[in-house]
Amino acid sequence: MLNNLYVYFVKAPVSMRQRLILVLLSLLPVIATAQKVALVAKALIDGTGQVIFSPAVLIDNNKIVAVTTKAKLPKDVTLIDLGDYTLLPGLIDLHVHPNLTTGDYQVDHLKASSAAKALLGLKNLQDILAAGWTTVRVAGDGDVGYANLEIRDAINKGMFTGPRIFGAGHYLSTTGGGGDINFLSYEQRVVADGLIVDGPEEVRKAVRTEIKYGSDWIKLLVTGAFMSAGDNPNNVHFSAEELKAAVDEASKRDVPVMAHAHAAEGIKLAVRSGVRTIEHGSFIDEEAMDLMIQKGTWLIPTFCVHTYFEQQPTVDPALQKSLEIGRRTKESMYANMRLAVKKGVKFGLGSDNVGWPASFSASELAEYVSIGMTPMQAILCATKVNAEILRKEKELGTIEPGKLADLIAVKGDPLKDITELQRVKFVMANGKVVKNEK
Repeated sequence: MLNNLYVYFVKAPVSMRQRLILVLLSLLPVIATAQKVALVAKALIDGTGQVIFSPAVLIDNNKIVAVTTKAKLPKDVTLIDLGDYTLLPGLIDLHVHPNLTTGDYQVDHLKASSAAKALLGLKNLQDILAAGWTTVRVAGDGDVGYANLEIRDAINKGMFTGPRIFGAGHYLSTTGGGGDINFLSYEQRVVADGLIVDGPEEVRKAVRTEIKYGSDWIKLLVTGAFMSAGDNPNNVHFSAEELKAAVDEASKRDVPVMAHAHAAEGIKLAVRSGVRTIEHGSFIDEEAMDLMIQKGTWLIPTFCVHTYFEQQPTVDPALQKSLEIGRRTKESMYANMRLAVKKGVKFGLGSDNVGWPASFSASELAEYVSIGMTPMQAILCATKVNAEILRKEKELGTIEPGKLADLIAVKGDPLKDITELQRVKFVMANGKVVKNEK
């Protein structure tokens, strides 16, 4: 083959040879910088349910080439020795709000421009990445613009370091629903951070608008919310016709739908309409569980948000009522989730991060263990399963040849102590080391 190329080069016109030389010269920086890297550690939890001891993960640019042993590595490889650490796939959080703070999220968007929200969101997302979450799904956000999607695009262009981002620009809410502002007098004309829609046609237009501006998921507030004034999480807001319109319209563009739903009747309406995930699901009943199993719908309970606010010494007065509902129903909510695990409902994992310290989000995995999952099952929810929910299982979620090189490492064994994942020491995202505290 080389002989043929040489003959072609020699016989080519001078102008063609000059162009070929210029092309080769332009490739020299790429050739010079491209090199294989290998991560070695004490153990590897690969995301498929297997544990591999004394692994060596060979990476070429941003792809995993092989999972082998140190002795079988190429001689010219750059070695990153993580000693007695445990390697895992990068974690995936399917419910984040990076443009929010832990204050009153309903008015945060009134205090800052969309540009300011982009700066806040970028900082939060970089913290989330450093905590081990290499991929996130934004579940709508506290911004009248599309700052979270613009952050995504900037990261994808290489302008900034950050996690891989999917998700919705806004949440769709009915008038008076969880995405509306319900505590001002009727004379006021304040823009809500959600898109307020009533009736199937308004829903269709909002879905089209979200997709137009880059949303690759649609977020619906099917029921009331815990953390919005003038609202009740037990109420169902959208009608069956509105939900059908949303899912039908999104499906035309191959965009999946996530449904915020606490009340059992809202969960059932959403599942019947064809949503891909149920967010929260606090008051789920057995009929809803059976329906989710039948339809293959995933449940993402987001325990973290309740746990975090319970631990705070002072809370904004606007949240007191919702927190009281949460305290009153916590025991029954956890009982519901334990039953859902036993019955075989499919679980994904999302934290509902609204601006807390990024390391706190991994406490979601400990909550999963508390409702009856093994540590391995909880880890799979945050890796392999979440990649499947995103429809990115060919690229993400496991440490296997051909997958993108998103890996993290912790000092201890998370199968013995799941809280190790709150202390991530090493992060590689898309083949680049972004944190190494070894």
